[in-house]
Amino acid sequence: MKKIAILGSTGSIGTQALDVVRNLPEEFSVEVLAANSNVELFSKQIEEFRPKLAVLADEAAYKKLSARKFNGVELAGGRQAFIDCAGFDGVEIVLTSMSGFAGLEPTIKAINCGKNIALANKETLVVAGELVTKLAKARGVKILPVDSEHGAFFQCLQGENSRTIEKLLLTASGGPFRGKTRGELLNATVKEVLAHPTWNMGKKITVDSASLVNKGLEVIEAKFLYGVDYNQIQVVVHPQSIVHSMVEFVDGSIIAQLAAPDMRLPIQYALTYPRRLPAPVKKLNFREINQLTFEQPDVETFLGLKFAYEAGRAGGTLPCTFNAANEVAVNAFLRGRIKFLQIYDVIYNAMSRRAVKQNPTLEDLLAENTATRSLAEEFIKEASI
Repeated sequence: MKKIAILGSTGSIGTQALDVVRNLPEEFSVEVLAANSNVELFSKQIEEFRPKLAVLADEAAYKKLSARKFNGVELAGGRQAFIDCAGFDGVEIVLTSMSGFAGLEPTIKAINCGKNIALANKETLVVAGELVTKLAKARGVKILPVDSEHGAFFQCLQGENSRTIEKLLLTASGGPFRGKTRGELLNATVKEVLAHPTWNMGKKITVDSASLVNKGLEVIEAKFLYGVDYNQIQVVVHPQSIVHSMVEFVDGSIIAQLAAPDMRLPIQYALTYPRRLPAPVKKLNFREINQLTFEQPDVETFLGLKFAYEAGRAGGTLPCTFNAANEVAVNAFLRGRIKFLQIYDVIYNAMSRRAVKQNPTLEDLLAENTATRSLAEEFIKEASI
């Protein structure tokens, strides 16, 4: 049995990963469960999967959890405990499925302890791609992508020489606002933004999908996962979400990975790699598929993708700035403090005002994240948004 740790177990990816474990109980032993603050769901997960260690990052939530008894399960709480659990003895692979910048330090901890990474936390490579990939190489650690698009690239490249890549064709659903103009989005509501047409995801990533920031994060992630230049990464809108991404090779051949839009498939492949095992997902029936269409993304309306390319090409601390500003802006939007399109204003302001430091250390990135968050909050307040 493969011994695994699931960080972010109560979120969208974490809960679907546990579905994978339920379907393949003979394949996995859940050694560690870690989450932020959802005591009730987390308690149920502990009872069902009986990990050796269970951690809640939120101190107040941990106090509530620690009042409960789970025989044979060690409980821990706080941010440092959340980071440290990524290096738990005996764990072979760590699924990093928490959202945002918070995933960086636990991922680095796991790599330093020689754990393979099933990477769902795209922000890790966005803010610290060079640092993390160098560290993984030095430690002999595999980074196995969980995103459906990067899982698709990973599968398309099996048996191929990465030097023969002409182009990575990164597909995007287009989100709920595909084809809309800026004028039509001026008063977009939270409910409208969260109504994704093909994927069921957490709130933050759903907002990012609507703004195309999520696709921008994936562009930067692809740069570091596959060692390509930004001019080799092309985003293609594919509203059916059946072609999860494609690789074009130097001879003109294109290999694509197709499947129903179900995150359990890429999660399972990352956890069972290099084996393929039966999965509880809907199989494609090409007699029922009427069409597969592809479009250019509208980067003038959905500025998130445009800003991501700018940040990625500049490198250094700017992708961290981009990510931190977006996290603050999305939180503000979900709380009703700003409008949807004003997410871009927050990002642009931060990217324009923060100096870029090349070859940043982890300490540099932690400092940049903190500084950008403060700047973004000030901008929201000063602009009376």
